[in-house]
Amino acid sequence: MRETPDLSVLSALARKFPQKPPQGAAALLGGAISVIVFSLAAFTMGRALAQLRFADLAAALAQTRGATAGEALLFTAFSYLALTGYDFAALRQIGARAPVAAVALASFTSNAFSFTLGFPLLTGAAMRYWAYAAVALTASQIAAITFIASLTFWLGMAGLLSLGLITAAAPLARIDQLPAIANLFFGVLLLAAVAAYGAWLMQARRKLRFLGREIELPGLGATIVQFMLGVADIGCAAAALYALLPPESQALGFPAFAAIYVFAALLGAISHSPGGVGVFEAAMLGAVPAPSQEALLAALLLFRAIYYLIPFAASLALVASQGGVNSWVEACVCFFKNPERRSTP
Repeated sequence: MRETPDLSVLSALARKFPQKPPQGAAALLGGAISVIVFSLAAFTMGRALAQLRFADLAAALAQTRGATAGEALLFTAFSYLALTGYDFAALRQIGARAPVAAVALASFTSNAFSFTLGFPLLTGAAMRYWAYAAVALTASQIAAITFIASLTFWLGMAGLLSLGLITAAAPLARIDQLPAIANLFFGVLLLAAVAAYGAWLMQARRKLRFLGREIELPGLGATIVQFMLGVADIGCAAAALYALLPPESQALGFPAFAAIYVFAALLGAISHSPGGVGVFEAAMLGAVPAPSQEALLAALLLFRAIYYLIPFAASLALVASQGGVNSWVEACVCFFKNPERRSTP
């Protein structure tokens, strides 16, 4: 019998969030940017779909070779393996230990949920709380793990984008219509910003507040590990999509494509669209050369299925096998309501 979620628990969780939207120029500007990005993406996707020949799209999907899909699955597995490294690095930073199985479950389910549904503070952090129940970590420790994992992700995004801009400045110039030297300059500037962050960490112990908790930032050595894990994760995710592209699109070269991938993912994050859906695809359709929009859209749809939907379906199965939806919703409430309570199975 299918379990029915307890809506009263959801109501209790909702009451833990601020009832008034954030005020100030920064909040208004952020909201305006999100609306503009989403509107432009919707316009781009609308034009693409209006010109789309669904018979050609179906043919492009049918022409995808099994070996190509297998390669994309392999890179997806490597990406999620690197994501597990995010949690191990965070656990080491806060001085906590957990069994490998618990860490793998927490990382896989939290990322699969937050990637697909969006709202990572709600889905990802609460999923980690649910998954770490058996090892009795406090909510403050789990908040620190979530923050450090997010920091690793953004370091990886900055790293891969900077490396792409530096190594593929000329191919990208044909797409962004900027001089190659400008792409090189922006890449060096971004990499210098990451280096400056590392230098800042060397001067003293740094702490930030996250979800009402004070969290110590990793030192320089741990940050270098974070940088490498982030680049490996996002690089493998980009490689999964690159493997599915038609040969004409792959002629762009992986470094240039990786930079476009990160930029499209950034636009998806700015739009606050769950999983960047629609916005990511619109950016890729506008930037990646292809023999036809149908061929490129077929690759994007397959990537969405392989990298997002298959892991999400597997995560749902794991949740259902270990307590179901109600146990996860209750974990959400515990995480936001009792910050120092130790999780219980």
